[in-house]
Amino acid sequence: MRLFAAVWPPTDVLDHLDLALASVRGAPAGLSSAVRWSARETWHLTVAFYGEVPDGVVPGLTADLAELAAGIEPYELALRGAGVFSHRTLWVGVGGDLETQRAVTRGCVEAGESASGATDNRPRDRPHLTVGRVRPGSRPPRRRSSRPDRPGQRPDMTGPEDEDVAASLVRALAVYEGPRWLVDELALVSSQPGAGRGGGPLYERVETFALGR
Repeated sequence: MRLFAAVWPPTDVLDHLDLALASVRGAPAGLSSAVRWSARETWHLTVAFYGEVPDGVVPGLTADLAELAAGIEPYELALRGAGVFSHRTLWVGVGGDLETQRAVTRGCVEAGESASGATDNRPRDRPHLTVGRVRPGSRPPRRRSSRPDRPGQRPDMTGPEDEDVAASLVRALAVYEGPRWLVDELALVSSQPGAGRGGGPLYERVETFALGR
């Protein structure tokens, strides 16, 4: 079973983000087609990735995560700003109580190491929610110049062809700030690559752990 631990924003937070992304997906015209947007049901904050976990390991991992969650009081987060990894992966950032969020991450990674011996070596110091991936070879649409270069010349499509698509979207989302929410649970989630909507992953909650005793 392919598993990861995650924090899932509530519906109203996802509604707010969905509305913000709606204004970006189609503007400027053609930019949206350069990005494979993540399905809304996949929007989450990965806390720790465990990979393929034998069924016999799951009860121990579940027990460790339940104990971890019980020792952490609920805390506040908010989606904020945006960024890009490797010029392709577009993400929305996180603000709020990042110290507690990172403590949750450390605890979940350690739980995975204790239960299965697997180590999550991916950097988790920048909590984020992935919203899309730029298709290989994509470029932003060329802009129509407001003034012709020569008298009698028709305005033509101009602009920096080498401008990065993801960077353009990051600039559009740089000032985004969503509503704050109280993180009061942690989820253990299974992942089936390619089994979800549009060929994306299918995520199903295996267990949910309430924060605080």
